[in-house]
Amino acid sequence: MVRIRLKKMGRKHRSFFRIVATDARMPRDGRVIEELGTYDPLVQEDAKKVTLKPERVRYWLSVGAQPTEKVKVLLEKYLPQYDKPKSSDSPVVNA
Repeated sequence: MVRIRLKKMGRKHRSFFRIVATDARMPRDGRVIEELGTYDPLVQEDAKKVTLKPERVRYWLSVGAQPTEKVKVLLEKYLPQYDKPKSSDSPVVNA
């Protein structure tokens, strides 16, 4: 079974995590199938704590990958912000 979970990176007292798709039998920091994003709990700005590849996350969920509890919370909170259309910086002029 494929799991979407956190892989611990960084150094002592300054850890951050990669959100990865991996076989459920692999150890926490073991071999991964694909890296799907990052999570840095020490970043102050809420919007910059998580970066995702939304199309790949949706792909893995669609083929049956199961997120862990923490990843499920992160996806519920941060995945919808990738659905918002990008606002263009140039003003729209009606002719």
